[in-house]
Amino acid sequence: MDILYLIRSRLDQLSPTQLKVAEAILDDVRFAASAGIEQLAAKAGVSPAAMSRFAKAMDCEDIRTLRMRLAQAATVGQRFLDGSPLPAAPASFFGNIVADIESTLRRHLAGFDEQQFSAAVDLICQADRLVAFGVGGGSTVFSDELQFRLVRLGHVLTAYHDPVLMRITAATLGPHDLLIVLSTTGITPELLAAVDIARGYGTRLLALTRPDSPLAQRADVVLPVFLDETDFIYKPTAARYGMLLAVDILATELALRQPEHSQELLRRVKLALDDYRHGEDRLPLGD
Repeated sequence: MDILYLIRSRLDQLSPTQLKVAEAILDDVRFAASAGIEQLAAKAGVSPAAMSRFAKAMDCEDIRTLRMRLAQAATVGQRFLDGSPLPAAPASFFGNIVADIESTLRRHLAGFDEQQFSAAVDLICQADRLVAFGVGGGSTVFSDELQFRLVRLGHVLTAYHDPVLMRITAATLGPHDLLIVLSTTGITPELLAAVDIARGYGTRLLALTRPDSPLAQRADVVLPVFLDETDFIYKPTAARYGMLLAVDILATELALRQPEHSQELLRRVKLALDDYRHGEDRLPLGD
């Protein structure tokens, strides 16, 4: 239950006393979650008995249940409860977004290790079968992106996003296969469950994720993704660009492992694409 949504949706149905309690809670959710019944009653200017009646009006068994649900609501962080500072002008955030992207790219470049990428390429080159998992907004897109980057270099990779299909696929992998998992957080339960299945059959794991995450702890090689979230909650995370940088560096490292072979494959791809699109010489290869 989203207790804050429930309270807000029922404001016009509350009695004057209940409305005082609701306003006291919404004014400071963290305080309401941690305060005792007497403290919260004093803040709202009502009796402790009124607090109990309010809890029942919010479909809670008692005040203890109400406080527990308020504590759950408070875990999202203060910036999502109080709101994020709004830009002074409609377009004033454009530069901030670009600055966040530049900062993220520099942070990732400084945190990358050539040996990590070399080890990742070793895993790719040694694998009989390549599979990528990614769920969510950024990770889904970049697992598909990785598929595009690798296939034109002669490494056929299949990307999966459906949780059930990931579990099925994981059960078919083995010691000679490589599972590549992309996750900015490294804590998504569906991903971890599928990874555990694959690891149970000896599958090697390459993870693009936070270096201190549960996913990273399961991996043979980790290409780190760093999260530096700001208080401006209205834009997508800039960490997506760090993951894209990791994908680009990995693909380039792989191409340079056998430059003559890669050049020949890329020539074939260019020829195949130009044969039907009749484009300019500098058009990208399948982007």
